[in-house]
Amino acid sequence: MGFILLLLLLIPVRLSIAAHQAPRPQAILVLGGDPRREEAAAQLAHHYPDLEVWVSTGEVRQRSETIFRNAGIADDRVHLDYRAVDTVTNFTTLVADFKRRNIQHVFVVTSDFHMTRAKAIATVVLGSQGIAFTPVSVSSDRSREAPVRVWRDIGRSVMWIFTGRTGSSIGERLKDDQ
Repeated sequence: MGFILLLLLLIPVRLSIAAHQAPRPQAILVLGGDPRREEAAAQLAHHYPDLEVWVSTGEVRQRSETIFRNAGIADDRVHLDYRAVDTVTNFTTLVADFKRRNIQHVFVVTSDFHMTRAKAIATVVLGSQGIAFTPVSVSSDRSREAPVRVWRDIGRSVMWIFTGRTGSSIGERLKDDQ
């Protein structure tokens, strides 16, 4: 238990080091689920012309490409990734790509109602890998998510650190067994 606690206490240290080494974001990560997120990311990319954009399970490919093209963002700056099945896997499926590219700081774009959970997951998943993040909230008309969802996904994120799995397939396995 002490080992786990020590490892988790290292996350804030790794986040601080990453933020010091890369004080400005080096990429934009969009968590799919609402086209307004991609539109906000396209506007952000317009203001930061050197940053690449990573969209994790967003709109269908053609719609995403149209959003970014309409904002004047070149196709080669936009990476559309459809491996994620939920918010935890939005992060876990792309973290290795960020590490390979030596990205130590990302903008995280998601809806305001979803930001608490996204920040909690980002702290664990990205922080454990030495990647800092800057949240960018997109306005919505939805109320904040329930704390139980945040805690559940923190647990899944910690599980990913130790096992490389998020538990996202458990629900699918249970359905298959019925």
